[in-house]
Amino acid sequence: MKVKLSEFLHKISSLLYPYMVLLAFCVLLMLVFSKEEIYFAINHIHTAFADVFFENLTNLGDSLGCTIIAIIVFLINFRKGFLLATSYIISFIISQTIKHLVKAPRPHLFFAKKLSGIYLVKGVTILDTNSFPSGHSVSAFTAALVLTYVAKKKWWGSFMLIFAVLIAYSRMYLSEHFLIDVTAGSALGIVVTSIWLFWIDRHPFLQSPKWDRGIFGSSKSQSA
Repeated sequence: MKVKLSEFLHKISSLLYPYMVLLAFCVLLMLVFSKEEIYFAINHIHTAFADVFFENLTNLGDSLGCTIIAIIVFLINFRKGFLLATSYIISFIISQTIKHLVKAPRPHLFFAKKLSGIYLVKGVTILDTNSFPSGHSVSAFTAALVLTYVAKKKWWGSFMLIFAVLIAYSRMYLSEHFLIDVTAGSALGIVVTSIWLFWIDRHPFLQSPKWDRGIFGSSKSQSA
């Protein structure tokens, strides 16, 4: 089945267009303020509730969280689960390759001489290297785009964007990444996943009735 680019963009428009505005805003921030200024502006805003909230929410962007989400979606619908799982894998390989080529320092190492002035959430394991891009942000925006693409209700895209933004923000809140890391991660997730979905979902085998169902019933009964 051949899908026109305009049709594909329409399916992800509820997430893509607001994201483009957000991306432009983040780029503007990075042009006006330094990496250090943005980091400390975020680091100085902490609450006990937010510490617990972001410490747990960020797990949805790691390998285990992505695996669980992909399995759940696959059980509901084989095609949607396949699209999500393969998108995760493709974006993960690309992001990890970039990480190990760039080898950028994370905040904990970058500010090694200023740690006394940095707020660190207790109990969170802080890494030092491979900061760029943020892998959690890549995964979050990959999932958000796929779930928006396969959803039947257009408002789902706005919800998914908020979900992805919160996970990306959690990486800065927990002092694991800088704004440039999560911004690049989000863009990478959006671009790579868009290209992959547009290509792979055109293949006839994914449109067969055998793929358009799940363990818990057919996709026709699903609202998203």
